[in-house]
Amino acid sequence: MKIGIKGIVLLSIMAISACSEQKETKKSRVDDLLAEMTLEEKIGQLNQYSIGAELTGPGEKQGQAKRRYEELKNGGIGSVLNLLGAKNARETQRQVVENSRLGIPLIFSFDVVHGYKTMFPIPLGESASWDLELMEATAAVAAKEAAAAGIQWTFAPMVDISRDARWGRVMEGAGEDPYLGSAIAVARVKGFQGESLSDPATIAACAKHFAGYGFVESGKDYNNVYVGENQLMNTIVPPFKAAKDAGVATFMNAFNDIDGVPSTASTFLLRDILKGNWQYKGVVVSDWNSIGELISHGVAKDKREAAKLAITAGADIDMEGVVYIDHLKELVEAGEINEDLIDDAAKRVLQLKEDLGLLDDPYLYFDENREKETLLKKEHLDLAREAGRKSIVLLKNQDDLLPLKASNIALIGPLMKDKDSPIGNWRAAAEAGSAVSLYEGLTKALPDANFTYAEGVKLSVGPNNFFQEVEVETGDRSGFAEAINKARNAETVIVAMGETAYMSGEGRSRSEIGLPGLQLELLKEIYKVNKNIILVLMNGRPLTLAWEDENIPAIVEAWHLGSEAGHAIADVLTGKYNPAGKLPMTFPRAVGQVPIYYNHKMTGRPSSAPGQVFYTHHTDVDNSPLYPFGYGLSYSSFVYSDISVSESLLKADGEITASVTVKNTSDVDGEEVVQLYIRDLVGTITRPVKELKGFKKVMIPAGGSIEVEFTVDPEMLAYYKGDLKYGAEPGDFELFIGTNARDTQSVQFELK
Repeated sequence: MKIGIKGIVLLSIMAISACSEQKETKKSRVDDLLAEMTLEEKIGQLNQYSIGAELTGPGEKQGQAKRRYEELKNGGIGSVLNLLGAKNARETQRQVVENSRLGIPLIFSFDVVHGYKTMFPIPLGESASWDLELMEATAAVAAKEAAAAGIQWTFAPMVDISRDARWGRVMEGAGEDPYLGSAIAVARVKGFQGESLSDPATIAACAKHFAGYGFVESGKDYNNVYVGENQLMNTIVPPFKAAKDAGVATFMNAFNDIDGVPSTASTFLLRDILKGNWQYKGVVVSDWNSIGELISHGVAKDKREAAKLAITAGADIDMEGVVYIDHLKELVEAGEINEDLIDDAAKRVLQLKEDLGLLDDPYLYFDENREKETLLKKEHLDLAREAGRKSIVLLKNQDDLLPLKASNIALIGPLMKDKDSPIGNWRAAAEAGSAVSLYEGLTKALPDANFTYAEGVKLSVGPNNFFQEVEVETGDRSGFAEAINKARNAETVIVAMGETAYMSGEGRSRSEIGLPGLQLELLKEIYKVNKNIILVLMNGRPLTLAWEDENIPAIVEAWHLGSEAGHAIADVLTGKYNPAGKLPMTFPRAVGQVPIYYNHKMTGRPSSAPGQVFYTHHTDVDNSPLYPFGYGLSYSSFVYSDISVSESLLKADGEITASVTVKNTSDVDGEEVVQLYIRDLVGTITRPVKELKGFKKVMIPAGGSIEVEFTVDPEMLAYYKGDLKYGAEPGDFELFIGTNARDTQSVQFELK
C-alpha cells in the first residue's frame, strides 16, 4: 500500500505521546517513507537547485526553468536555495506537496551568515568580541528572522581556520585559532538551531567547508591546499568536531583539494573521519557545483564519473551540479554503485526534514504575518548595536586621544558617510545602503560638536556588488585639497578608511592587504597638517598598517559591523562604551610575513644572537607581528599578578588550577579577556610555541580587582600524535596567562 507523506502525516497525528514511542514513530516514519520511494524519487531528494520566485509564478517556462519546474512538481528536487519570502516559499512548497507522488516537502536554504534582515558584525569582527553568549544570541536572531521568511537551513557557520589574511573569506570565519574557533562554532550552531529544529524560530546550521579551505595556497580562493595529516587533525579539524558534537545538522564540502584529492571526493574526510570515526548522522551537501568541478580538478573525466566519486565518498546532496539527478540512476542500474549509497543519503535528507517538522507540517515556516512582525524588530537592532561595539578593537590610543574630548572635529574619508559597506559581504536579505553610517552615528551622539566633512577620495570605480570585481580608484585626487583644508582647521580629525563590503569575501583574495587605492596617500597628507588623527578602520580582514601604527596616535578596528555600525562606533569613540575587543587574527607588519600566526612551531633555528644570519627570519622585517593574536586595548588599564598554581605535578587522572589576580588601575570600569595558553615543551612530534586553551571575559570595576582561575586537566593537553592517536604525553609543560598571545607570564608544571 502506497501511503506517501500525506498519509504518513495523518498517521502521525494518531501516534501516542510517550517520549520513547514518539522517537520510534519518527524513526519508522522515515524508514517507511524511504521504503515507498522509487530510485528516481530518492535521487531527487539529493538534488538541490537555486531558484527564484518566477519558477512557480504564472507564465510559460522555457529552457532550464521548464526542466526545473517539471522536476519540482515530480519530486525531483529535495531542497532549494535563494528563494526568499514566506509567500513565495509557501507557493513553491504547495507545488511540490500537491503535485509530486509522495508529497515530500522541500527544504528552503540560504546563506544566512551574520544576519538575515538585521545585520550583525561580519563573523570575523564578531569573533573579536570573544563573547560566546553574544554570538549565540545574534545567530538566534538571524535564525528567527530567516525562519520567519520561509528559510529552514543556513549555510553557516563557516568554521575554517585560516592564517592568511590575503584570503578574502577570512571575514566569514572566526580567525586563526582552533580553540577559539571551536568555541565560536559551538555558540553559532546553538544559536541557529536552538533547543529543537522543529521550533519554527530555528533553522538548521551547516559546518563548512570540510575541510582545509582556509589553507588555500597564497590565499587565492578555490586554490590547492598542501597540509599534512598532523596539521589537518590538530589545526583544521577541531572546529568541525566541535560543531558535530554540538549537534550541527549538516556539513558542507570544501572546494579545494588536499594532497591531490578534492575534499568533495575524499573518502578519508567523509567516510573515514566524519561518517566513520565520528559516527555523524547528518547531511553532507556539496558547495556550489563542487561535484561538477571534480572534472576541472582533473579527477573525473565527465559528470557521470564525478557523480560516482562524490556519492561514494559521502556527499549526500548535489548543490547546483545537476550531476546526481542526471547520472546516479544509470550508475546504479549499471552496477557501478550500490543503491545502499543512495538509500543512506536519502534517509539523511528525510531525517533532516523530519527534524525540521516538515513531515508534520510542510507549511510550518510560511507565515506572512510572522514575517512582517519579526524582521528588523527594535530588539534585534539593539542587539546589533551591542554586538557592534563589543566587536570593536582599540589598536592604539597614544596620549589618550580617545575617548573624544574635542568639539571641533573634521570627519574625513570614503567610508565616513558610507551606509552600504558597514553591512558587509554575505549580507543575506539586507537592504543595500541601510546601515547607520559613522557620520550619522557621530552627529547624533555629539549634537553640540562642530563637525566639518570631506570625502577626500573615492575607494572604487563603478558599483560594488557580489557578482562583480571591485575596481579600486587610483587616479582621482581631486578631493584631496578639500579634505586637507578641513583637517588643517580642526582640533581633531576622524578618518574612516578601509575596504568596501565587496573587497573581502568569497573570490576577493588580495596580494596586497594595505589600505586600498589612494587612502594611505591621503592619510599622509592629512598628517602633515594635523597630527591629532583618529583612524577608524572598516574592513573584512587584517590589514598591513606599519606606517599608520608608527604615526597615527589612535587606531580603531571597526570591521564591517552591520545595521547599527555608526552608532556602535560612536559609542566607543565618545566613551559611552569602553572597548574590550581582542583580535582573532594576527595583524602582520608586511604582507611578506603572511601566513603569520601566534601558534607556530619553534623550528630548529628559532632565534640567533644580534648580527647573525642563519636563523629563521626575513632580512627586511622583524619576525614579530604588528598586533598579536588576542590583542586589544581599553580605556581602562589592567595589571596582572604572578600566576599561582595549585600544584606543579598534574596526574594522569587529576587536575590542577592556575590563577591570576587582575587589577583595574584606572578610574574607568572595563572588561578584560584573560587568556590561558599552554606549551608542550617536548613531544613525539613538534609542538606549537603556545596554544590557547582557555579564556574568561570579566568586568572589573575601576580600582577593583578580580581573581581569574583556570582548571587544567590532561584532556586540555591532548593532541593527535604522529600515529594520529589522540591523547596527552607525559612530560614538562609551560603555562601562560596574559592579555594577548604575546604579553604573558608563565610557570611550568609536569604531567605524570
